Amino acid sequence: MKVTRFDHVHQLTFFAPILPINVQLIERELGLVLIDTGLAQNAESILAYIETFERPLLAILLTHAHGDHVGGVDTILKAHPHAELYVSRRDARLLEGDRTTDSDERALKLKGSLPKIHSLPDKLLDPGERLFGLRVYPAAGHTPGSIAFFDEKERILFAGDAFQTRGGVAVAGDVRPLFPLPGIATWDKRAALEHAEKLLDLAPQRTFVGHGQPVAGTHRLYLALKRAKRKQARLFLR
Repeated sequence: MKVTRFDHVHQLTFFAPILPINVQLIERELGLVLIDTGLAQNAESILAYIETFERPLLAILLTHAHGDHVGGVDTILKAHPHAELYVSRRDARLLEGDRTTDSDERALKLKGSLPKIHSLPDKLLDPGERLFGLRVYPAAGHTPGSIAFFDEKERILFAGDAFQTRGGVAVAGDVRPLFPLPGIATWDKRAALEHAEKLLDLAPQRTFVGHGQPVAGTHRLYLALKRAKRKQARLFLR
């Protein structure tokens, strides 16, 4: 496990540099907030790092329901039973094994690992809600209920897999040959592109992603957005 600290945000990276999986641990005044949990085998390392703090784990916030983001939930909550689990209302259904699409969603096949977990969410999140100094933003596309968390005071975006930086900065669904997995596992590329553009309108000063290094500013993210738009335009012209 590699630890990279950015002030009060600690990024824990597993399987770097080839297949990096990130989780972020945020220091708050009353305790710690964990964004995503990696794979099941990453949980013990995350717990060991949490133990280095003299603060409780307050909550786990999930950006989406893929196995490399929810795999450690049960083990971590067993060790920290008072921590609360938060997930989007839409992706909570995926955690229960419901893979049906809604009438207002494109009837596309869901992709990627979607394991069930035993832990029940303490709260289902809707866009616009605020918790632990973060606002919830919709980021559907990678999964139907993907969400991002934005620290409005510090202007830090926790984007989950709405973007990746490993293998080149990219919008979810834009397959990068050096690290194709997030792109291949994206459910609706059109929705991913639309929501990525809205996230960039927030003008984050730093963006953390599920796979790859954080990005300072928005320039590289905007270039990735333009590339994804060109690819999508070519597909529509065929």
